[in-house]
Amino acid sequence: MAKSDFLLAIDIGNESLKIAEFAYPPNGKLVLERFVFREFGGELKDEEILPAVKNALQEVFQENKFNAKKVNISISGQSTFIRFAKLPPIGGDEGRVRQVVEFEAKQNVPFPINEVVWDYQLISEAGTESEIEVMFVVAKNDYIEEITATIEDFGFQISVVDIAPISCYNAARANEIGGQDCVMLLNIGSRCSSLVFIDSGRFFVRTIPIAGQAITQQISKEFGIPFKDAEELKRKHGFVALGGAYEEPDSEVAATISKIVRNVMTRLHGEINRSINVYRSQQKGNKPSKIYLAGGSSVMAFTPRFFQEKLKIPCEYFNSFQVVSLADSIDRERLAEVAHMFSEVVGLGLRNLTVCPIEISLVPMKIKKQHEIKTKSPYFYGSAASLVICSAFFFSSLKMQALRDEKLLELGKKEVQKTERLQNDIKISYARFNSVKTAYETAVKKLAERSNWPNLLNDLQSSLPDNMWLVKIAKGKGVESTSESTTPAAEEETGPRFFFRRTLRKSTETTTAPTGKLEWLEVEGYFIGKTQKELAEFRENLSKTESFACEREKLLDPAQTTIKIVSFEPAKAEESISSFKLLIKLKNPFDI
Repeated sequence: MAKSDFLLAIDIGNESLKIAEFAYPPNGKLVLERFVFREFGGELKDEEILPAVKNALQEVFQENKFNAKKVNISISGQSTFIRFAKLPPIGGDEGRVRQVVEFEAKQNVPFPINEVVWDYQLISEAGTESEIEVMFVVAKNDYIEEITATIEDFGFQISVVDIAPISCYNAARANEIGGQDCVMLLNIGSRCSSLVFIDSGRFFVRTIPIAGQAITQQISKEFGIPFKDAEELKRKHGFVALGGAYEEPDSEVAATISKIVRNVMTRLHGEINRSINVYRSQQKGNKPSKIYLAGGSSVMAFTPRFFQEKLKIPCEYFNSFQVVSLADSIDRERLAEVAHMFSEVVGLGLRNLTVCPIEISLVPMKIKKQHEIKTKSPYFYGSAASLVICSAFFFSSLKMQALRDEKLLELGKKEVQKTERLQNDIKISYARFNSVKTAYETAVKKLAERSNWPNLLNDLQSSLPDNMWLVKIAKGKGVESTSESTTPAAEEETGPRFFFRRTLRKSTETTTAPTGKLEWLEVEGYFIGKTQKELAEFRENLSKTESFACEREKLLDPAQTTIKIVSFEPAKAEESISSFKLLIKLKNPFDI
């Protein structure tokens, strides 16, 4: 069987994917070849649903090898905007009808028209005197484009983009439901419930934001447990409490959960009653005579009985597989567990088999244009063949042109070689320039540093107290512990009469010129006095200069001081001159 005889139908809910592959044999009956049910949801935020859908689709396509090439998809009614409107009589001109419908859609759609994809269908035929009833369906363009792009990335071709309530309606009509009487189709999903009125061929839908997730959230709140655990409790113990004189279950947990379920279902029943009143008053519809249940949250025990008692009308489950044949490979037991959630999938499969009552399609314009290009591809191939034939007539002239081009190419190559040689010369010259530039910058830097010593010596001289003088200035090592004994150094002769002798000896000592980085300066000198008062004044003055890294607030902190006393010899009793040696840190060290 060719791939064109298969169709992949995908219903994208808020918490699960329902996928079925249908075959269309010659007898014209829909055949289910394969089905997949994949849950991906939970307590997801609105912005987390789309990434979860895309991940689930990718996993399914990687795990399954489908034969179908074409894909029909349906999205949740909660992701769309559905509006019914009545237009004045405008005759039977289809073009004029579409113009009026498009104008009306722009007035009713709550989004900019260029940000959405929309479609419409006439619920009543256009006449010359009667009003026209029209249905608009609108969805955000970005949402649909991301989903369709994910599917097309696996080699599929999007054929139809439908919405879940309409697919469900088409499946019900194919199963001959609602042909004569007014019935309701209640699909209770995870985040929303869809209420579809089928009234002798008429159609009306309302989306109600009360569904299975509301029950799970109430269980989570009541028992103080995470959402995931609450979902497990709901599936294990969940049923609709019968109320009244019915005996409660022995399990206290089951009894509590059943009451929570009944409270949520009661809220849903209130919305259903309001929807019936709106349908009968505004749409002039008939009172429903029966209700059909579908959706994942409709299978809790006693759900049909609850709605039958509340609405006073018969209630049963909707079996959409009466118009579908099952292949031998189908796991019938597994299908029976999820069949109540596949009514939308069956409706999608019917779109390619027969003309359905409502054929809305929200295929984005981008995909439509791609399909048009593929449809016109044979014409492109014909044009290409014609171009080849025409080219043959000009082959001889093209050959001569090629010879001329070869000559021009040779000339061009020679010019390129000349350009490359010039480029190499430029690179060599640029390298020489950079070398000279480096030498120049080094010289400029040295010239800029010529004032380092004069500034240093000027700041040092200006900081000396009047009764202090220096006898030695040298490069210091800046070691951590440089303090020496403050006792006088042993000398052969001591006393004031030998002071000038020591001064003369120090001034005549020869040292090797220091090299390297000058960070610390070592100074030796004398002052008239016996205490360190003059040294403190010297240090205070140094802290005010630009050359030395002395901070006044750190002068008394031994760990951080930038002026270190290496030695201090106070004057003896019969003398008045003291000697000292200091290490002073420079604010801006420089090379010497």
